[in-house]
Amino acid sequence: MKVLFVCSGNVYRSPVAEALLKKFRPDIQADSAGTNPVLPRISESAKKFLKTENASHYLKAEPEGLDEKKLDEYDLIVAMKPHHKGMVLNKCQSCESKIVVWNIDDPYFLPGHETKIFQQIKNKVKNLANII
Repeated sequence: MKVLFVCSGNVYRSPVAEALLKKFRPDIQADSAGTNPVLPRISESAKKFLKTENASHYLKAEPEGLDEKKLDEYDLIVAMKPHHKGMVLNKCQSCESKIVVWNIDDPYFLPGHETKIFQQIKNKVKNLANII
């Protein structure tokens, strides 16, 4: 099974979700992308959180964009917000049935709430890991 997590910059939410799913379910191919990737690196708060979760070695080296992905090859696409789902659909109309939306806020716009948001992602990923 292949799972893609999608957020805006691929520096906070989706790379954390990807790393955690790789930790919880190494048998699943997890990936992540941003609708507008922010280069050159993943956020320090994401790195710090994943270190506390013993999952930093699952973290990708740098953000990647949605354009770099073959969307039709994924079995499940997790969009962090409804507008991310819209961006995926703009690139892959046939992907609609495999997209779910988690409604996870962007920590970039909520300084000081990163850990709380990462914990929400962890809970969602744990649930996902148990049902797929």
